[in-house]
Amino acid sequence: MQEWNMKRIAKHVGIVFLIFSVLVTTLVSGVVITNVNNVGRLVHVVQLIRKDYLENVTTDQLVEGATKGIVEILGDPYSTYMNAQENQELFQMLEGKFGGIGIVLSLKDPKKLVVLRPIKNSPASRAGIQSGDVVSKIDDADTAGMEQDKAVGLMRGEPGTKVELALYRESTNKTFTVSLTRENITVPTVDGLALPGNPDIAYVSITQFGSDTGKELKETFDTMDIKKFKGLILDMRYNHGGELNAAVQVASYFIPEGPVVYIVDKQGNVDTKMSTGTYLGIPMVVLVNEESASASEIVAGAIKDKGTATLVGVKTFGKGIVQTIFPLDGGTSVKLTTAKYLTPNKLDIHKKGIDPDIVVELGKGEQATITPQDKNFDSQLRKALLTLQEKIK
Repeated sequence: MQEWNMKRIAKHVGIVFLIFSVLVTTLVSGVVITNVNNVGRLVHVVQLIRKDYLENVTTDQLVEGATKGIVEILGDPYSTYMNAQENQELFQMLEGKFGGIGIVLSLKDPKKLVVLRPIKNSPASRAGIQSGDVVSKIDDADTAGMEQDKAVGLMRGEPGTKVELALYRESTNKTFTVSLTRENITVPTVDGLALPGNPDIAYVSITQFGSDTGKELKETFDTMDIKKFKGLILDMRYNHGGELNAAVQVASYFIPEGPVVYIVDKQGNVDTKMSTGTYLGIPMVVLVNEESASASEIVAGAIKDKGTATLVGVKTFGKGIVQTIFPLDGGTSVKLTTAKYLTPNKLDIHKKGIDPDIVVELGKGEQATITPQDKNFDSQLRKALLTLQEKIK
């Protein structure tokens, strides 16, 4: 999951207009325009394709390819051109509703598609897909070297349609195939309960930052009657991030009034995001790990800088940059990295991550007990509980 500034800018990116102008420019007095502001090469290639390429190619196809190529040449994995379908899927994901099979992929190894977790009550969870399974094929498409966005697009689709996955499971050293029927997947981003065996401790898990996460968190606190608890464990392990504004809304419950994050753009302009005055003031411990990224790091960074909770786990992922989505024509868009963010103490955590106050690693083969249903807690959650109990003595 990425960190997005959802401010929609209703204009085309200027370079796309330039490309379009080049593509529709053919001959002037029979001579190709060349070497004008380094555009001549592009014009020449377009002319060669139109004149000599065996198959017919439309101007729309050339615009699409050129636009995608310009963004890819940036070498930024977080900047991408999205066609109409990909753009629609992105906003469906942020809204937490989409047609799919219910798999969340890990960020840890970009060279393969590792299942982070199946979504509860989804086709993937009912089929027995487990954390750590590696997706080696989606229908007939080999996933070696496949980008996650493309893989997600292949697995999503209209409810009622089928998709076949080949998966490798390290524990059995076997590859197996499952056929799944896509469903409408609704992903609640917040879950809360009294920690099993500890009725005075609230446990809240946030799995991503979608457009409704701030609202979901408030509703969770209201339902739980959060003020009756002596302490709170906030679990943001495996949270890949999401919306910037959602992160600010969430952080506001856990830090006093003041800066949550500073957004710094290319020109050095600073946009300070302030907390909204909803601070709970409850003793807290926050769980993070190597896959806590982006918006979850905004929340964790603000909490650590303000000293309102103890961070337990391992160093976070280290994604301290912000993307903006620019709508284009035909339902397409381009997502570009437009700013970096700094914690309240002006720390840049990009490619560095946030160090927890107490380092606890999971044992080999140990699974994190996210939203535990019994008292069999993983090592990190056990340490979080002990740390919180010391705080509230």
